[in-house]
Amino acid sequence: MNNKVIQANLLMLLAAAIWGFAFVAQRVGMETMGPHWFNSLRFFIGAVALIPVVIWIGRNKVQALEQEPKASTKALMFGGVAAGLLLFVGATFQQVGLQYTTAGKAGFITGMYIFFVPLIGLFFRMKTGLGTWVGAVIALWGLYLLSINEDFTLSKGDTLQLTCAVAFAGHVLMIGYLASRMDTVKLSLIQFFVAGLLAMVLAVYFEQLSWAMITSTALPLLFAGVMSTGIAYTLQTIAQQHAHPSHAAIILSSEGVFAVIGGFLLLNEVLPAQGLLGCGLILTGMLMSQLMPRLRWPSRTKTV
Repeated sequence: MNNKVIQANLLMLLAAAIWGFAFVAQRVGMETMGPHWFNSLRFFIGAVALIPVVIWIGRNKVQALEQEPKASTKALMFGGVAAGLLLFVGATFQQVGLQYTTAGKAGFITGMYIFFVPLIGLFFRMKTGLGTWVGAVIALWGLYLLSINEDFTLSKGDTLQLTCAVAFAGHVLMIGYLASRMDTVKLSLIQFFVAGLLAMVLAVYFEQLSWAMITSTALPLLFAGVMSTGIAYTLQTIAQQHAHPSHAAIILSSEGVFAVIGGFLLLNEVLPAQGLLGCGLILTGMLMSQLMPRLRWPSRTKTV
């Protein structure tokens, strides 16, 4: 792997760590605020946090984060809207689904996007090596051991989480396509505003809104908005300029490991031996997808 790929992997791993700890903030935030209102505010906070970065880059005309934009303003807006729509769908189903299913099932089913990314990619003629498929299966097994503590049944909440996983898989593929073609920071800014606006429409229609909700949920909102949304999703967007979508999905799915760490440190949750084994399998799957991405299927030879 070259230096750019290594840097991209480290950025995505950092994004996954932030998302994992943000899971704690999302759970705490749901105690005082509806899911749509929470999502809307976190995306708007993330967008506002990025505005100074966009202005600074524009004024100084530097290339600290990426190359010069390769796409027109119209293409950038179209890409931002498309990415924002997928981000909104994934975040909405995830946040709403948490109300109807256990955290363990939600973590496992959401993590299934590591399987959906190469699967959906097949329809767009994206080649995925055997090593990536094997790594995805191992990581998926790890997520199962890490998250599932009861009999697996597909309830209403599970169905919502499954839809969330498909949407996030589409988002990973979309970002993988757009990141190398346009200004990634501006792309992140647009997708946050789009996702926040759509979530706001649902919040106004379905939920009761008050300033007291914001003040009582200030810390979870700030972490989810600035760190999870503004920083982590932007790191993902920048990093995917140099990462295969299937490899990116496996690395990003390690957020489950960091969610367990965050639960242990902040919520006094204890990880059983089965969970430790799951963490190990996820890391094994990540390494396999990176070290053996071009592993091929065994060829069939004719015997004489």
